[in-house]
Amino acid sequence: MRTRKSQVLAVAALTVASLALAACAPSDTTGTTPAGSGETAEATPIDIGIIYSESGALAAYGKAYKEGFEAGIEYATEGTGEAGGHALNITFHDDAGDPDKAVTQAKDLIGKGYKVLGGTVVSGVALKLAEQAEQNKVLYVSGPAAADAITGVNRYTFRSGRQSLQDVATAGTFVDPSGAKIVVFAQDNAFGQGNLAAVEAVLGAKGATVSSVLVPEDATEFTPFAQKVTAEQPDLVFVAWAGATSGAMWQGLDQQGVLDATTVVTGLGDVSTYGAYGEAAAKVSYLNHYFPGASGTDVEKAMLDTVAAGGGTPDLFTPDGFVAAQMMVHAIEEGGDDVEAMVDALEGFSFEGPKGTTTVRASDHALVQPMYQVSLVKDGDVWTPELIESVGADTVAPAEVK
Repeated sequence: MRTRKSQVLAVAALTVASLALAACAPSDTTGTTPAGSGETAEATPIDIGIIYSESGALAAYGKAYKEGFEAGIEYATEGTGEAGGHALNITFHDDAGDPDKAVTQAKDLIGKGYKVLGGTVVSGVALKLAEQAEQNKVLYVSGPAAADAITGVNRYTFRSGRQSLQDVATAGTFVDPSGAKIVVFAQDNAFGQGNLAAVEAVLGAKGATVSSVLVPEDATEFTPFAQKVTAEQPDLVFVAWAGATSGAMWQGLDQQGVLDATTVVTGLGDVSTYGAYGEAAAKVSYLNHYFPGASGTDVEKAMLDTVAAGGGTPDLFTPDGFVAAQMMVHAIEEGGDDVEAMVDALEGFSFEGPKGTTTVRASDHALVQPMYQVSLVKDGDVWTPELIESVGADTVAPAEVK
């Protein structure tokens, strides 16, 4: 891939602790017999370093990613823990959401000979790890981090989840953006800024007027920010939010009448957030990357069963870990321990992931995948997601990075 991102559109998503399933440790494995030798050569083990949020604000997202990754390794290697005859030595490292800590860990792993890195739910971390991948020519498959800037950033960086442009394109299937006044309500961080840039790029290009209300990450009182939204009198409010303050934020918007005054669209988060909207839940339209049971595919069932068998709980970013494992195993099966060959194997790779047919776009490494329209329905005292419509992968595919 020769493309590079011309400008940084940073995002975070949102959303990783431990699963009872053990990471696949090195095991004795044999490869081909060298010419003229009567002995069997042992294939070189391949080290994979997963850098993710075991702790920090997005630890719940990290937990789901890790559980999915371990289930994906089980699935993709058929329980052997090997790919292409190579034993996989997988180690996990907590970035705590800190880019500097993640870079230190990456440098240490690369110095020890690691050729494959993965993980992180934090966009700011992913962008720093992408730099390390390019500088050191190692394969990096990012996790749930949604920053659009990750796509096309360099030859060695891929992604295993969706990106903000896909979220925004899915939101665009709820409304007609032509001539609409749209306010982006988001945290003032890489995730929020990236979502704003994505709304401007996708819905702005379709005729919408886009403005924003960006909230400091440490804010705990949301009334004044909600009042700013009301003053804009928008046709649509696009909310991009992650973390522990979600409940207070939604309460603030509801109390100030925002949810009654206009159409509000947001991404449906992890299971723990379903009840965070309170009675506001029924007033919001949800775009969705994934919820357990969303796709109904055989691969999804295998993922759900394996995670449950290990004592885990499938969630929003479980597929991101599972897909990362599928991608890494394929790359090693086709490329062995040659990073350049691994990269070549992933470009254009199309496979059946938990969400259905998933394709790594060769030109910029965007991960083209289905998305979902979802509502929250109250069942007793519990809110549960209900699928409205599956949105085709090509319908929400991000524009190609040139």
